[in-house]
Amino acid sequence: MTKPRGFEKPAGVKDYLPGTVARLRKIETNVLECMNRWGYDEIITPTLEYYDTVGVASSTSDRKLFKLLDRNGTTMVLRSDMTAPIARVVASTLKSTPLPIRLAYHANVFRAMDEEAGRDAEFYQTGVELVGDASADADAEAVALAIACLEAAGVRKFRIALGHVGFLNGLLEEMLPGRQEDQQQLKQCLLDRDFVGYRKALVDLRLEPNVQRELEGILRLRGGQEICDQAGKLTRDRVALEAVSHLCEVWEVLKEYGVNEHVLIDLTMIGDFSYYTGMTFEGYAEALGFPVCNGGRYDNLLTQFGRPSPATGFALKTNRILELLGKEGNDATGRVLILYDAANRGQALQCAAEMRGKHGAAVETRKWPEGKATESIRPNEDGTFTWQDVTYADILEFLG
Repeated sequence: MTKPRGFEKPAGVKDYLPGTVARLRKIETNVLECMNRWGYDEIITPTLEYYDTVGVASSTSDRKLFKLLDRNGTTMVLRSDMTAPIARVVASTLKSTPLPIRLAYHANVFRAMDEEAGRDAEFYQTGVELVGDASADADAEAVALAIACLEAAGVRKFRIALGHVGFLNGLLEEMLPGRQEDQQQLKQCLLDRDFVGYRKALVDLRLEPNVQRELEGILRLRGGQEICDQAGKLTRDRVALEAVSHLCEVWEVLKEYGVNEHVLIDLTMIGDFSYYTGMTFEGYAEALGFPVCNGGRYDNLLTQFGRPSPATGFALKTNRILELLGKEGNDATGRVLILYDAANRGQALQCAAEMRGKHGAAVETRKWPEGKATESIRPNEDGTFTWQDVTYADILEFLG
């Protein structure tokens, strides 16, 4: 293996230059302020966690964890998500805090990705966790807040797809009783959004024609409230019917929020079926093939930390939102440049301090090079100004 050169970075990580950082921070600030207005308090957890606690509890597969040993030989991990660390805190430091607990976060997380996949190994998430409320209202609150946060981030055209792992778990057990391996294969196809592979798997399973027809019918369960009625006619399984009922209740609460225009029911969406226990959702923005947010209910996680509690939440994929918005707002900082000479240094610095303090302006000060020629500010044909060879006195005169 060749030694990396001084300018090289590991695969999957990147430098964020000043203009990009300004846009990233603007998204982060707007979203966190939105979450705070909904009653969520921000929390910060360590970048490093123990593998045997947070690492094992995480929804991230073991092969995607960044592992390292401390000086005592204990295995550590770089956090791969924020949900497991927050569950640890809720069950320990906040164990005497009454439920429900509403927490918000913004952090970088790390996942070891295959280099050929071309995906980030370090990325940013901004999200919330609502712990201690098992109701459909709590799930609806998570979805409605996700919508508000996407709008606060500047995303204008998007849809939220709602699913429920209980529906597929119940339906597949009813149609393929005891055939766990076959059920897992079909779930994996749906998780990967591989509908061609799903149909092929059904053919390979050599099912009864009516069973194959009904399982293929799952792929058409996408739409509005009518999907609840259609799904209820596909099964008599108690788990599946309870899932449909819960999802319909979430839909009704979202109608009260007035956000249904952004939402559709998609019962092919299962989320991580080893992690989520109920409703799941993903947010897709126009012109971007990857989800910009995802979330759902995970009622079993807190049990692993000794404080059994229902929980729901979501995370915005801040990097993808940044990519989606592109370079919009690059000039939003409105930076002011004050040039001064030695004789006017005190006045210039005092003026800069006033503008920063009273007006919240971003102000840069720079001493004018001695001996350099100066001339008055001259407007361009379009009415703008080119600032060159200008003294501090000229700027003050122009500003009045």
